[in-house]
Amino acid sequence: MRLIILCLAALLVLIQYPLWLGKGGWLRVWDLDHQFVEAERKNDELRARNAKLASEVQDLKEGTGAIEERARYELGMIKENEIFVQVIDPDHKSSFVAIPPPKEELQEKKK
Repeated sequence: MRLIILCLAALLVLIQYPLWLGKGGWLRVWDLDHQFVEAERKNDELRARNAKLASEVQDLKEGTGAIEERARYELGMIKENEIFVQVIDPDHKSSFVAIPPPKEELQEKKK
């Protein structure tokens, strides 16, 4: 009787092995489910980025507001008859360095 119970228990374990650890087992399904969720999250982020870029392209094609904004912030451009004011923090050291003109130009200006 004891031998039959051991054989049935061993068969039960052997039957359960492919269900849990086999090629199509629960662990593989769980791993694929997590990969799927991660891919969906990344796709949502990329869709949002693409929508933002598409709206920016559309704005650049149709309106001048975005072009003007980029020129102001990225290139430091100002409109005609407009006054540019720069506020500098006294505690912040400037990273700009004044480069003097070459000596030849100074001599030409003196003449």
